Amino acid sequence: MISDFKGKTAVLTGAGSGFGLECARIGAARGMNLVLVDVQQDALDAAQAEMEKAGAQVLARKVDVSDAAQMEALAEAVKARFGAPHFVFNNAGVGSGGLVWENSVADWEWVLGVDLWGVIHGVRLFVPMMLEAAAKDPQWRGHVTNTASMAGLLTPPNMGIYNAAKAAVVSLTETMYQDLRLVTDQIGASLLCPYFVPTGIAASDRNKPGSLASEKPTRSQLIGKAMSEKAVGSGKVTAAEVAQNVFHAIENDQFYVYSHPKALGNVKSRMENIVAGVNPADPFLERPEIGQNLRAALRGI
Repeated sequence: MISDFKGKTAVLTGAGSGFGLECARIGAARGMNLVLVDVQQDALDAAQAEMEKAGAQVLARKVDVSDAAQMEALAEAVKARFGAPHFVFNNAGVGSGGLVWENSVADWEWVLGVDLWGVIHGVRLFVPMMLEAAAKDPQWRGHVTNTASMAGLLTPPNMGIYNAAKAAVVSLTETMYQDLRLVTDQIGASLLCPYFVPTGIAASDRNKPGSLASEKPTRSQLIGKAMSEKAVGSGKVTAAEVAQNVFHAIENDQFYVYSHPKALGNVKSRMENIVAGVNPADPFLERPEIGQNLRAALRGI
């Protein structure tokens, strides 16, 4: 756990909007050095200007987190400027919906690249750096937070790529927690599983690579996008509130971080069915109208 953030360094991917930007704001207010990472240059520039105005030392880099070489260059730049980071927030994410058999190879590569490989690169590059710093100083403390989703704990229909990516992040992060416990008591880990929170993820299309951006969406993808935009846009919990939860978890060595604890009823139902060997239930069990509306839209009722 980290109790004093002043002078510590945070690496934040997806820092131009949503949870990344809000965590950067908290970090700046607490006197942290900030490494801001985003693929969208204008959002990155705005975040950098805001954090520097707030008095933070900032290293801003436009990086595609799915690209190993770009992430390796980022890690080298971070080490040269600030040394080992104390907080790594592997947060960059994109969303894509549609019936699972309708997604193209390019769809799969894009979402898995950002949502899963981005986390993998963040872990493989920064954790060894953090372990090295911890070995040199018994007082050194660090923390890694990976952003998954409630979709990583549930299996909502018509968003299979996203579910698969986030489920992998859940497994990766739980395993990372166990692996860290084997080798050190100085580095903590958290898994962020937000539900519907107003962030930029519903507009992920803005950052699609050129070849994918030109693909014509299927009917199920259009329906999924519209429903996602409505659900995310109507969310009552803000990204700023979730960011506060992220920092609370760092301070208290808390692993699971949720935006909507009431949604865990759906997770409980799923786990009980798995143990009982019962066929999967409606993942929106507590909000059955969601599944009913989706079914009606897809069947043209």
